[in-house]
Amino acid sequence: MDIDLVYLWVDGSDPAWQAKHNVYTGSTAEQTKTDCKGRYADNEELRYSLRSVEMYAPWIHHVFIVTDSQVPSWLDTSNPKVTVVDHRDILPAACLPCFNSALIEHFLYCIPGLAEHFLYANDDTFINQPVAPVTFFGSDGLPIMRMNRCFSRRLEIWFRTRILKETPGNYTMTIHNSAKLVQQKYGPYYDLKTHHNVDAYRKSNYEETHNTFRKEIEAMLGNHIRSAKDIQRNLYAFTALARKQAHLQVVTQRTSFRFSLQKMKHYKRMERYSPTFFCMNDSERVTDADREWAAAFLAKRFPIKSQFEK
Repeated sequence: MDIDLVYLWVDGSDPAWQAKHNVYTGSTAEQTKTDCKGRYADNEELRYSLRSVEMYAPWIHHVFIVTDSQVPSWLDTSNPKVTVVDHRDILPAACLPCFNSALIEHFLYCIPGLAEHFLYANDDTFINQPVAPVTFFGSDGLPIMRMNRCFSRRLEIWFRTRILKETPGNYTMTIHNSAKLVQQKYGPYYDLKTHHNVDAYRKSNYEETHNTFRKEIEAMLGNHIRSAKDIQRNLYAFTALARKQAHLQVVTQRTSFRFSLQKMKHYKRMERYSPTFFCMNDSERVTDADREWAAAFLAKRFPIKSQFEK
């Protein structure tokens, strides 16, 4: 089967993008989780993520990079294996401008020419070991959903709202919103969350799920930046599992490791585990010095230029 790969990418240092962002939302607030520099900073992760793909998944059929009127300066757009897709090509006009990845993700199936079997990745995710199509899709063609257990989600929401009188974290709430919708429609509440790395989907299932929950998704079209009312893309994984259209695989840190750029101990832990996948997570807690360290780490780990670079 042909398997495509889709990325979201943004360069938050681009003056044109900054002007658009600041007119709509105000200047970036460094300490907010939903709209901080770490959400948009480009540390050239995409360059190294593509190098990891060429090293460990050279069988990828085509790469789509979804951006907001931007193109990485180093990207060889003449390469027939890569296509840059603008937000305007897939998002409804009501979404634009969009600085909310949770919203953009609902329209991945609208990418022109996207294969039935596709992978989705953020630019801060990397393949660290050789993988094959069967790593992502079973022999029956159904996607393998790599998930983390999250037994405490509902307890955390209850404790924070009822006891501490606080608002639960944005990310926790968006996954809960997805899980609740699937529970209402199909019965089970999935105490799971995607492993924050390369995920597998079938386009036909994705579109069917979008249509099933179209009313709820349309209600978030005005969320131009992240909101606790968002519906996270776990909706597609939970629905596929509920419909028995996917295979569940619970990951460990030896399979899929996510670490924070500012935590040096995570670098050592990642080396010890040598996982199949890893993610280098930027956030409101990360400094520019942390980002420089991360860039040097990636340059050393993936030194060989890929076909996607000029």
